[in-house]
Amino acid sequence: MSESGTIRLALVDDHKMLLGALSEWIRSAADDIELVCAVTSYPELLSHPAFPVDVALMDVDLKDGMPLAVRLAQMKPTGVKVVLMSSYSEPPRVREALASGALGYVPKSEDASMIVKAIRAASRGESYISAELDLAISSSDIGGSPKLSAQERRVMALYGGGEPVKTVAYELGISEETAKSYLKRIREKYRVAGFDVGTKVALRKRAIEDGILLQTD
Repeated sequence: MSESGTIRLALVDDHKMLLGALSEWIRSAADDIELVCAVTSYPELLSHPAFPVDVALMDVDLKDGMPLAVRLAQMKPTGVKVVLMSSYSEPPRVREALASGALGYVPKSEDASMIVKAIRAASRGESYISAELDLAISSSDIGGSPKLSAQERRVMALYGGGEPVKTVAYELGISEETAKSYLKRIREKYRVAGFDVGTKVALRKRAIEDGILLQTD
């Protein structure tokens, strides 16, 4: 975020018509968001003079042959927060995006004002998906797995992926105590559902089985 408190935003979408329309809408949507980059490909984003930005609003389906997890992994060390948008909102796809490092997921069918909420949340290091999408993900859990919130899934993905509590807290912009309380709540939910995730290894295994963490993470 700039010294003035403005969120510097990059927009990446390979549909030029949508890119143009969305660019115009974002420029007039909020005074605290400055669109500094609008490009049609991921390489263009990386080479843009305004990069790194605060938040990148990126289409999931850029059709460049690069796995989403790879793009998100490359973005992580730059400090850029990523919000994804897509025409699809299947729970497994959303879970993969959040587990891979995205802080927000916005279906293109949703009201455009949701984009602003997701951008602002990401700039603070917070996860954001709509209540409807969160409910769809939770209700689709299989095998009797408990219903976790978007933030709980993010904590579980980071911690199960090998990060210490201190790093989980830093990544999500929360205190260590808050991160620990999330882990305690996650473990309690799984305990009630009949699953023991008391150890980090058990929690990681469960996160993979429930699609919260990718096998390769």
